[in-house]
Amino acid sequence: MIVVVGGRGRLGQAIARAHAHEDVHVLDRSVYEPWSAPGSEELVRRHFASGVAPKIVYVASGLLDPRLPRMQLDAVNRWLPRNIIDAGTYLGFHTVTFGTVMERLIPDANAYVASKAAFAADLKDRDSGAAAVTHLRIHTLFGGGAPNAFMFLGQMLSALRSQTRFAMTSGRQLREYHHIDDEVAAVRRIVDAGVTGSLDLSHGAPVSLRDIAEHVFASCGKSHLLAVGALPEPAEENYGHVFQRPAALDGAGFRPTLPAIASYLQDELARQDGTERAGTTNGQL
Repeated sequence: MIVVVGGRGRLGQAIARAHAHEDVHVLDRSVYEPWSAPGSEELVRRHFASGVAPKIVYVASGLLDPRLPRMQLDAVNRWLPRNIIDAGTYLGFHTVTFGTVMERLIPDANAYVASKAAFAADLKDRDSGAAAVTHLRIHTLFGGGAPNAFMFLGQMLSALRSQTRFAMTSGRQLREYHHIDDEVAAVRRIVDAGVTGSLDLSHGAPVSLRDIAEHVFASCGKSHLLAVGALPEPAEENYGHVFQRPAALDGAGFRPTLPAIASYLQDELARQDGTERAGTTNGQL
């Protein structure tokens, strides 16, 4: 049995689809929500001990918005996976958790990253032989639905839809963007190979935020809306670090970043415009 915690999110849904031909169970949020309090590992243990113990539990739930209260971020991003790992130690299942590459590079970048860094520190302090745990530090994902409005791609999409000026920094920040389907294929490759411990899930080909913005706005014929350098640069950012592709991902395929992002946002624009037109028609009828 394979269990997915956080099946309503982009990553959880993609993992469930990837295991669609297996015995996969997506837990309802009402089941695992109580597991996010410190010391709730006994609740997790009782749940899984009451039936067939899973082979793998993917903890794909997570809060991404750094504007949320730190306590709320810690509950989902730190205590929930920690409690599931503790239950897995007792019951013997393999737990797969997800962090961010920024938790190691700039751990205090914001409240979201800090909550992920706190979990990573907890994991580091554990006995590495106590349980089978694979902790994957991931980059930014796209695909599988509209981008979050507060994130860079979501902000660009909003500006393109409303035909308004898009103000940004110099855009020197380096990022890896991974399509969700490529990411899940890479995750399966790592898990199927029995890799445990902490690992950066990187392809090693970052692009700058400026390159992304210029490519996207140009591909939409809207370069005049782009205002590079209109916002101040953050003091702490990744302006030069390139993450290396781990050996476990040799041969894994990742689509080229710039054309893939442009195609994704163009599809989202077309989909949302089509939905609005359909809604207007239905209202008139």
